[in-house]
Amino acid sequence: MEVGSSSSSSKGGKVFPSGVVGVPRRPIYRNPCFSAIAILLAVVIPIVILGCTVFKVKKPKTTIDSIILDDLSVSLYSDSVGVSLNATIDVSLSIKNPNRIGIKYKNATALLNYRGTQVGQVTIPAGEISAHNTVGVNVTLTIFADRFLSESKQLYSDVKAGSLPLNTYIRISAKVKLLFFKIKVIATASCDFTIDISKKRAADQKCKYKTKL
Repeated sequence: MEVGSSSSSSKGGKVFPSGVVGVPRRPIYRNPCFSAIAILLAVVIPIVILGCTVFKVKKPKTTIDSIILDDLSVSLYSDSVGVSLNATIDVSLSIKNPNRIGIKYKNATALLNYRGTQVGQVTIPAGEISAHNTVGVNVTLTIFADRFLSESKQLYSDVKAGSLPLNTYIRISAKVKLLFFKIKVIATASCDFTIDISKKRAADQKCKYKTKL
């Protein structure tokens, strides 16, 4: 009795050496969208990680280092309860950038206030601070005598008492560029101080600082 070969009985199937009939494999098609998403994630995820760790934006620090009375001229007129006042005040401040990247700040304004009334101002030119660096800025504020008109009686009392309360306020707006993003930073400094009329100097300086991302 003759037994037929197993290789001759396969119908269109592939015969392996072991005699098992296999099914032809189908070609694998890869979706190009999935590939693009995978590449995008491979680029974005490391950037996000670096942005949240190594290059995380830190708040710049603004500090008013000194307030110096440069010039003072005062005269009292008792008959009219009037005051003639001219003063020049030098303010020195420093801006520290603790970030690993540089920052740029716009033109800023330093204000001089007397009991809530603005009596002087000066512009701080725009600039740039490199990474891990501190820059010094010096501004000179001149008191405008005409700004005291609404507070003439109070000014007369303060000058007669020998102490003139003032406030200087500085607001600096900066931008930190992190890869494809620009992050806005606002730093403010507010200092209350008094001018000692008899000694012709600034005293009792008390400052408050605030930085907002």
